[in-house]
Amino acid sequence: LDEEAIALARKNFKNKFPEKATEIEGWDNITFLNKAKITIKGKITRTVIILLGKEESEHFINPAEAKVRWLLKDAQGNDKDYAIFGCPLILAVDKVYAKIRNLKYRYIKEGTLFPDEVNQYEPYSIREALNNCIAHQDYSKHGRINVVEMDDQLIFTNLGSFIPGSVEKVVKEDSPEEHYRNRFLAAAMFNLKMVDTAGGGIRKIFNYQRERFFPMPDYDLAGGKVKVTISGKILDMEYARLLARNRELTLEEIIMLDKVQKKQALTEFEEKHLKSKKLIEGRKPNYYIGLKVVEKTGQKAAYSKNKAFDKSYYLDLIEKAIKEHSSLERRDVDELLWNKLPDWMDEKQKKNKIGNLLSELRMKEKIENTGSFSKPKWSLKK
Repeated sequence: LDEEAIALARKNFKNKFPEKATEIEGWDNITFLNKAKITIKGKITRTVIILLGKEESEHFINPAEAKVRWLLKDAQGNDKDYAIFGCPLILAVDKVYAKIRNLKYRYIKEGTLFPDEVNQYEPYSIREALNNCIAHQDYSKHGRINVVEMDDQLIFTNLGSFIPGSVEKVVKEDSPEEHYRNRFLAAAMFNLKMVDTAGGGIRKIFNYQRERFFPMPDYDLAGGKVKVTISGKILDMEYARLLARNRELTLEEIIMLDKVQKKQALTEFEEKHLKSKKLIEGRKPNYYIGLKVVEKTGQKAAYSKNKAFDKSYYLDLIEKAIKEHSSLERRDVDELLWNKLPDWMDEKQKKNKIGNLLSELRMKEKIENTGSFSKPKWSLKK
């Protein structure tokens, strides 16, 4: 075992259990490791190798790996730098943290000309995310933990499924998990003040993002691994700042609205909940922030661009334009309506919408095609 790692473990254990500080001073290393539940009756465990073992001791857990790879990428996704840290992982966490460029992020708060300044990432969030990877890594898969640093986000990945099944469940329940992949390891890390098995660690990360008005963390649970992305910048200045300060909204509702801003799919429950509180409008899957939130976040222009006009407005506009110009070709009608259709529609959807409007006017015998099928020319029906 690594002496420096044991010394840090002792220090953390004292901080975690201050009532035992005097007693701990009289313990030798074997007693301490047993009391901290890192070894069993003085016998070496896989947990103690992972957390406190010397780098050359890793072969004792072979074929498992206890390594963290830090990778720095530029804005184009090209590798700029990397480092690999092995046992003892209790020291590796600080080494990875020291590698991350936690730059200052500046933005102007309303009511002042002076910029507010915060770190891109809350230190707790970095350590909690990385320690969670260590605690929940599936070591039987013989892989490494990865920390990818980009200009405006950090990505943490560990192998193995997400035991709780749903991140929303963890955030909502805010309580200790009933099942752990590595129960002995997780308990030891709790005793060494590395993780919070009392529950609430993930929720704290979400709340720290909320306090910064940054996007909520993204969890990708596909492919037999857990991928956590923590953003280090504001996506929408007015929306993020004012929405996060709206005391009427719960963290769970902000997480749901965060999905809407990122154009991510909502569950049936989330759709019903947000609609019932008039927080979103539009049709599935093209929801947008509702008027109730917009009025509080200064997104009135964006709201109007997303909300379509009544159909009668478009029909009347086409009729008036044809009357004014005697006739219109399809490209003229497209040009007339294109920027008046909601922003969430793509090119194909806009084409179909305009075609349906022309068909409706034709079926109502308001207009007729005086051109050909391939090159229609629309005139008012006499």
